[in-house]
Amino acid sequence: MIKRCDHPGCGKAGIIRAPKNRHLTEFWMFCRTHAAEYNKNWNYYANMTPAEIEADWERQMFGDTINRAGSSPNPHQVKFINDFVLGRDTSGDQYPVSRPLPTGVVTALKTLNLPLTATLGEIGNRYRTLAKKYHPDIATDHHDATEFTKISDAYDVLRRHFSSKK
Repeated sequence: MIKRCDHPGCGKAGIIRAPKNRHLTEFWMFCRTHAAEYNKNWNYYANMTPAEIEADWERQMFGDTINRAGSSPNPHQVKFINDFVLGRDTSGDQYPVSRPLPTGVVTALKTLNLPLTATLGEIGNRYRTLAKKYHPDIATDHHDATEFTKISDAYDVLRRHFSSKK
């Protein structure tokens, strides 16, 4: 059964749920227009102190691991939080530490004007675009042909680097 929009004076169908409180146990039913208006003005953290907001965030992220009124915390959650903080996975091994990129790879990315986070697909697309522009068969001056050599060398460095990762 479709309910009427809970906004006073609205006769449209209330098809969108909107929370009445932060516990998300009760909901208003609004039409699209009034749901958008309500959501724009609703603040989950209204009337909470910064400490309460932090505690709520931690509870939502990690569960309730705090010892309350004599109850003991969930040991699996405590282990998860400790492992998370100490940088270990569930087997007790350290998470791999990211290593800086070799200088040649960084230089090659700069040559192709790409960010350090570029993927092999992005590198290939950028190489093809630049190769079409600077290829000696198309280039009109000597500088463009030299630029094509730099681009090709950079692409080879990056291709070798990414193929060694597999």
